[in-house]
Amino acid sequence: MKKIYLYLLILVLVIPTTIAFASGEFDYIVIKGPGITGDINVSNPELTQDYLAFADFTKGSIDPPAVPGQGYQVVRMYTEGSKGVPYDQLHYYPYTGYVYYDGIVNGFSEYGTKWYPANPAVEKPFRAALAEDARLAWIPFAIFAVLLIAFMIAYQKRSKPGS
Repeated sequence: MKKIYLYLLILVLVIPTTIAFASGEFDYIVIKGPGITGDINVSNPELTQDYLAFADFTKGSIDPPAVPGQGYQVVRMYTEGSKGVPYDQLHYYPYTGYVYYDGIVNGFSEYGTKWYPANPAVEKPFRAALAEDARLAWIPFAIFAVLLIAFMIAYQKRSKPGS
């Protein structure tokens, strides 16, 4: 009898979470890949609000491409308290239009470990996120350059001893 209560408790806790993620609605995605130092956290709704944003897994998988090209690892995350928790992972190849769906983190999906054609609508917001990261990467360098120039000007203008 105690086992039945335990199973019911597990179902009550798991089913609402599963239903919520079946419709998408991730809090943010983490992108890793070429040209990116560290990770990029992106919360653009075009990339997070639909489970099928990167590829329509329900339309079926395709044969692995001969040369998929340059790809990016995308981990879809949800927030539990103040901690990010990974839900699933995929590899997105924006330049050739493919998605390799790794699957649910610490779980199983019938769509996992397969190739899919990428959703063309996701390319623009994805590239915008990469471009924004590239712009932000220059800010520390620009601040350093301005401080260095200011220091050099101040050094040149200081009064020289004996003059």
